[in-house]
Amino acid sequence: QVQLVESGGGLVQAGGSLRLSCAASGRTFSTYVVAWFRQAPGKEREFVAGFSWSGGTTDYADSVKGRFTISRDNAKNTVYLQMNSLKPEDTAVYFCAADRGLLLRTVVAAYGSWGQGTQVTVSS
Repeated sequence: QVQLVESGGGLVQAGGSLRLSCAASGRTFSTYVVAWFRQAPGKEREFVAGFSWSGGTTDYADSVKGRFTISRDNAKNTVYLQMNSLKPEDTAVYFCAADRGLLLRTVVAAYGSWGQGTQVTVSS
């Protein structure tokens, strides 16, 4: 399995931006499906954005479409989540997840590798 390390979280005011990074080691991302999930206090972990490297598909949760962008840097084996126009309801711990395959899936159980998470707090 690939090892994942997230970074880039922090405290930001509503309307601000953050960029999260997910660095992979042990395997290259080129054969993996990669996704970002988030979990707010007292809530279930939910899909935010993801893409299938081999399948060429990208998807976003409706709540972040038009505000968040997932991208990758092949040379750095890193995936990013650019988050703009942040809202207080975006406050959560954000997790990077990956699994082998072609099909991008939005459920937690589909992913075997997870990072430790990074806290994002958006103040109003």
